[in-house]
Parts: sequence; structure tokens; C-alpha cells
Amino acid sequence: MRSYYPVISAFGLILMIFGLLMGFPLTVSFFMHDGATTAYDEALVVTFVVGLLLWALTRRSDRKLRTRDGFLLVSATWLITPVFAMLPIWLYLPDLSITDAYFEAASGLTTTGATVLSGLDQLPISINLWRCFLHWVGGMGVIVLVVAILPILGIGGRQIFKAETPGPIKETTLTPRITETAKGLWLTYLLLTLACGLALWLAGMDGWNAVIHAFSIMGLGGFSTYDNSLAAFNSLPIEAVTIFFACAAGLNYATHYMVIVQRSWKPYRYDPEAKYFFLVLAASTVMLTLFLYAQPEHGDLPGTFRVVLFQVVSMATSLGLTTVDYATWPVFAQLWILFLSSFAACSGSTGGGIKMSRAMILYKQVFAEVLLAQHPAALRRVKYSKTPVADNILHAVLAFGFMYMASVIVLTLLLGGSGLDLVSAFSAVIACLNNAGPGMMVVGPAQNYAPLSDFQTWVCSFAMILGRLEIFTLLVVLTPVFWRK
Repeated sequence: MRSYYPVISAFGLILMIFGLLMGFPLTVSFFMHDGATTAYDEALVVTFVVGLLLWALTRRSDRKLRTRDGFLLVSATWLITPVFAMLPIWLYLPDLSITDAYFEAASGLTTTGATVLSGLDQLPISINLWRCFLHWVGGMGVIVLVVAILPILGIGGRQIFKAETPGPIKETTLTPRITETAKGLWLTYLLLTLACGLALWLAGMDGWNAVIHAFSIMGLGGFSTYDNSLAAFNSLPIEAVTIFFACAAGLNYATHYMVIVQRSWKPYRYDPEAKYFFLVLAASTVMLTLFLYAQPEHGDLPGTFRVVLFQVVSMATSLGLTTVDYATWPVFAQLWILFLSSFAACSGSTGGGIKMSRAMILYKQVFAEVLLAQHPAALRRVKYSKTPVADNILHAVLAFGFMYMASVIVLTLLLGGSGLDLVSAFSAVIACLNNAGPGMMVVGPAQNYAPLSDFQTWVCSFAMILGRLEIFTLLVVLTPVFWRK
């Protein structure tokens, strides 16, 4: 048991900081007199005290965290933290089951945006603020936040950061010290969030809605203060701001950081994912606009373009906010935008899915295999950003692609076997695994996840966390080999 003391101690510290984060909505609730103050009081105390006890009982361990410990700490954080994140919601809504409360909190922290709640506009401001603040904290990763603001911990920050962050950031150090890297990314994240909130306010949102939706947009989460999402505002300027900042959040934050540091736009031009990201968005928007415009019930061309552009960007980036009930679209259009959430977001973004970088490598590998089948003697190396992809990275990407498809199949079968219709089961798995939010039919944009059984809800909760940790981080911990001494 003592071998896990460093992990328990680090988790205790994370939990204490997470408890302190509840002070933000608590303060808002206190001054707004919205009736949820007691729920936050109790949740904050429970979270902080549990974290303090875990840290105090294990803090004398002098062993540093190893890479193996980093995987365990990250997995434990994302599996257990929702238990504490759900407390304010569950305490304020006592009729909400623990299953649904955990789902709501996990959906917030993993930036999925799938919800089991209705009557959102009747909830206290602080509850909606907490739900979307979870998006913002989870977007860049609560563990990265801890590494950024507590460099004195000495708990092996690089091991945590490597297990927590997706994509190229694992292979690239932006600054010499991991703490400075985390600070740089969080500063970039904060600046973009402030800009998004200000832009939403100038576009016509009231102050609190602008703050709440800025958290949701920059975290690419998808929670809103209204049951019908951004359709409640019916505002072209608000939609334009959302599209712009959703695209920004869908790009690699390391690229944003380099733009700020270098005071130059060149990093955007040299980012290998960016051009394909925007190409996919543009091509999908044009194609679906023409496809829907050909359907007589979908109105004029400008109106069709407006709703298609928003939904394409929202789903492709895994934001999940909606302005229309796209369940009324033909099935092809619904499946296409759901499919976009699987790969369009860039590595190092707050989006979900397999990420554009992996999709590019997979596509180039398939093309290389086709060429090799025609010309067996040909020598063709898969390149990414004009650099040959190392075999170990190529194998890792291929393994990830296989495990992604295997996860979709297994989880879909679990939901289907439990009684959910196949379309709803498949779309729920895709939406949760990609951290996109709404699916189709029972879990469509005009519905929510409340009709699911407890078993189905737990499956979806697991899918959200599995997708947020990009599958392998969690699967490593779940293998028997990991626990052998």
C-alpha cells in the first residue's frame, strides 16, 4: 500500500485545490442569493477535508512520482473527481439520482456537454456557472492546472503532464521547464476565454450568460443555461462569435501560445493540422448546405448556410451547442456532423475524438499501403509536416485507431444489449467518446440523456472519461499487468 502513497498524496492535493475552486460559484451564489449557497458550503468542506486527510496521511512519502504513477494519478483523478464535482448539483437537487449526478459532473469535467437535466433556465445562476466552469477546468486539464500553480509540490510534474496532455504536446516542450509550459498554456487559455466572454457580451448576451457560455465554448463543452441551447438567443452576432472562438479552441493551444510569444501569425501557417482543420470545416459546410438546400423544407440558401455552418463547427470541434434541432435533417446530414466530431479537432486542443494529426497519419498510411500493393518495390515513408513519422509513433497511431473502433463497437453493443435502439446507442457512444454531447434519436439535440437507464448512463459516463483520456491512459491502468509488482 505504501507504494501508492505518492499517488494518494498528490491526489489529495489536487482534491484540495478542486475544493477551493468551488469557492467561485459559492461566492456568486452568496452575493446573488440564488438559494444554492448551502450546497456549495457542504460540497466545498467535504471535498477539501477529504483531500486534506489523504494528503496528511501520506505526505511523508519521499518517493517521487514515476511515469507509471502518473497514469494512475490521472486515471484516478478523472474517475473520482466527478464524485466531488457532482456534490453541489446533487445537494441542491436531492431528487437527482447519484448515477445522474455523476454523469452530469463527468460530462462537465470531460467537456462532453451531454446532460440529464431539464429546466436549465430555472436553475440558480451559480449551478449553471458551476456546470460550465467544470468545462473550463476540464478543458485544459485540472492536473495541468495543479502543475502550473504549485511547482513547489515536487511530485513529478512531468510524469503527470505527459499522461494528461494529448497529441504533440507530449513530444514537444514549449519551454525548458514543465511548470512554465503549463503556465504558458493556461495563460493562453485564460486570455482567449476573457476575449470570448467580452465578445459574447458585446454581441448581446447579458453579463452572466457571457461568462458562463465563454467557459463552455473555450472548454468545447456544450452546456448552456437554456434547454434549447443557443437557439434561445436567436442571434446572428452571438452565433458568429461562438463559431470564431470554437474554431480557436479547436486548434492546438501550443500554436496559440507560440503566436503570443513570437508576436507573429506564422505559427498558424506552419501548423500542419490547421489547414486541414479549416478545409474539412469549409468542405463539410458547403456540401451540407447544398444538400439541405435541395430539400424543399429547409428554406432559403442564406438561412440554410447559417444553421449548417454553426452545426458543422459546433460538432466538428466537439463543442455540442446547437441553434436548431438537426434531428429534423436527413439521416445522412446527422451522421456526417457526428462523424466530424471523431477526428476534426486538432491535437493539443480542448476538443475530443482521435484528433486531426492522427487522422492525417492514418490516411497517409492507408495511401502508402495502397501504393505498396501496386508497386511492391516502392519505398514510401509516411510523413507528417514534411518529417518522416517514426515507426513507434506510426504503430501507436494504428493501435489507437484500432482501440477507438473496438471501443465504439463494444460500448455500442453494451447499450444495444441493454435495450437501447441501435441508432441511439451508436450515436450516444460516438457523442460521449468524442466528448461531443448530443447524439441522435433518444439522445438527439432536442432531447437529453435522462431517458437512459442507470446501466446505460454508467456506460456513457465511462465512454466520456475513456475519450477524454484518449483511451490508452485509462486502459493502461485497467490491465492486470499494470498492477503486478
